[in-house]
Amino acid sequence: MGMELPKDRAESHEMEDVNEDVNISDLELVYHVREALTSVQSGDNDNYNQLVAVMHLSGRLDPDNRALLETSLKALSGAVSYIDISHHESLLVSIFGMSMWNYDPDIMDALKGLIISLAASSGKYVDSCLTMLVSNFTPPSYFLDKLKEPHGLERKHQVLSRVHSALKSIFDLVPLAPMRLLPIVVQRMPTVHNKHERLKMIVVYTENMLKLESSAMGELVRSTLLMAVVDRLIDLDMEIGWDDILHDDFSKGIFEMELEDVEEAADDAEQVGDELPSGSLSRKSLSGNLIAELLDSLMVLTFEHLESCEGTGRLIEVFEILLQSFQITVLNAYKSKFAQFVMFYACALDPENCGLRFATMLADVFVSGLYPPLTRMSAVSYLASYLSRARFLSPCFIVSLLKRLVDWCLEYCNIPGGNINPKAHRVFYSGCQAIMYVLCFRMRSIMDVPRLKSQLLLMPLETVLKHNLKPLKVCLPSVVSEFLQQSKAARLFTVSETFIFNDLLESELSRDFGGLERLDMFFPFDPCLLKKSDSFIRPNFIYWSMVKTAYHGDEEDNSDEDVDEDNGDHVMVDGMGRSPDEQDLDLDEFEYSLNKMSITPKNSFSCRLDGELRQPMKMPSRIRPSTSPESL
Repeated sequence: MGMELPKDRAESHEMEDVNEDVNISDLELVYHVREALTSVQSGDNDNYNQLVAVMHLSGRLDPDNRALLETSLKALSGAVSYIDISHHESLLVSIFGMSMWNYDPDIMDALKGLIISLAASSGKYVDSCLTMLVSNFTPPSYFLDKLKEPHGLERKHQVLSRVHSALKSIFDLVPLAPMRLLPIVVQRMPTVHNKHERLKMIVVYTENMLKLESSAMGELVRSTLLMAVVDRLIDLDMEIGWDDILHDDFSKGIFEMELEDVEEAADDAEQVGDELPSGSLSRKSLSGNLIAELLDSLMVLTFEHLESCEGTGRLIEVFEILLQSFQITVLNAYKSKFAQFVMFYACALDPENCGLRFATMLADVFVSGLYPPLTRMSAVSYLASYLSRARFLSPCFIVSLLKRLVDWCLEYCNIPGGNINPKAHRVFYSGCQAIMYVLCFRMRSIMDVPRLKSQLLLMPLETVLKHNLKPLKVCLPSVVSEFLQQSKAARLFTVSETFIFNDLLESELSRDFGGLERLDMFFPFDPCLLKKSDSFIRPNFIYWSMVKTAYHGDEEDNSDEDVDEDNGDHVMVDGMGRSPDEQDLDLDEFEYSLNKMSITPKNSFSCRLDGELRQPMKMPSRIRPSTSPESL
């Protein structure tokens, strides 16, 4: 089906030079298109209907139809002033429904030109033109699998380069276009409620959003686009329940499960080493989970965008937006498991600015009385986990934040009439647990630096922990027991009271102060179980198997980080913020350490303490979620 020129006009040019024939045909077609558009008002729709039919040509077109479609689009670009939305609605619907993914580059260029002309001709077409371009962010469903092939990647580049070029041209011609684009981009972003085929488009769609953010018009749309990306990360994260990760009996204690795993894994451990994985937490449990795979890819895309921002000097500006989004969205998402690692990686790329800024913000939220208790508890949980896990933070900085926490807890202890009450003093207990958790990871590195050791010993830690509020009884037994063991070995302080924890992960008191949200067990920067994302995080991350505890003998020192004993500055050996290809690391070794559940010396079954061979105290490298239905 196609549109034909009047026979007499076509024949009059048969003997002309070929090049001139083409030019004349173009002019004739423009003339014919204008006639077709104007004739509709007089009731003559034949030529107009043929024009509409040409817009529906797609698929594998023969040379004649390709030429007809391309020339018709170009002719329409020269006749946009003749288009009237009330008379040519079917034509506009056809044009705005076209997908560049279905055509060759020449037709893409002609369609791009028409869309720009329509947007510039009348303000009433701007939204439709922007919507059409945004719809081309993603390919048709049939083309999705082709994106893995060279031909598909080439087509993707051809389409998206033209889409973003068209957007820039429209922004130059229509100054208010960026503000009109934002709601269109956000509203059309795939959601977790879409069918799987549509949801799979989310990575390609987000790639275009980030490309917009880094473009010339990024200054006008940056904040909204980045916040929308973080929102989608959280949405996908929330769709992955703990039951997708944990498959154990929640009625059993974590160390009871560990004993079972020891029996099952004993033979393998003899071949691999003397540490036994628990197996209750593994990225293998997420294998085949579509949401997890999409979230993993989306986070990698975000990491790569952050690297690009760091390379162009925009990271601090982007980080401030992410920090604002974190406070609004992520901080109070108590079940978040992965999305927070975007902040972790941004901090790793610029520890001196972003890294310190993030920790300081969390401390500010905790000590401030302006925030709700749950927000303050969440903030200090993030702070404790971050200070414990970030390899790029210096011991000197960590000590300074520990002092802030201890000073706040001491001030709280001075409030008259305080007695043990997990619910009434839950913010206080969360602060105490954060201090102990950080010291479980960092005590040895702090005590090895004389100046920092003096600062730690001068902190009123003993006064806080021995107060009548009895934080040692209320906080997680697994954290308290490890902390007390290291404190005794480091001579930080001792307690006369005997604590019998029996390897309990949690207690009734800890459950009370944690509440339904179980913030007593929320350690958000535990090892990342998303495989591709973890490859970015790993070089900057401290696993428990890497920690030198205070009760480790000097002969076991195999530190991955050097510390300047004069000032406690942390010197990275492996570097920070590097791409996975630059890391000379054994993935299997880290997969093994990620699954490891007990906080023990190299010898898993015993350790020497004060010259005696004793059963080691333990704490999980990843705290299990609550067993309450509300948090599951």
